[in-house]
Amino acid sequence: MMSTKRTGMLLSFTLLLAAGCASTGGDFLGDSRTTTRVKTAIYNEPELKVMAIHVATEDGVVHLTGTVKTRAERSKAVQVARKVEGVKQVKNELAVEQ
Repeated sequence: MMSTKRTGMLLSFTLLLAAGCASTGGDFLGDSRTTTRVKTAIYNEPELKVMAIHVATEDGVVHLTGTVKTRAERSKAVQVARKVEGVKQVKNELAVEQ
């Protein structure tokens, strides 16, 4: 009986927490999928064999940070990210190594 009560309380708390998160207007799962797709696209791009590009997505806006070796890699990363489904805009904050 105690286990059922605990499970019910945990479920209620989880639903309240999820409802609170959902009210912010963001699409966390959609943004997570977009981030994963952008990371995969960058990783699979032969011209971008770099591991120093970090990707974050908020409301469909992709933020690219980190470092690349050349300006060409910087441009290519933005180009690749823009082609990914779910991307509304790309904010490029990539630095070119000196």
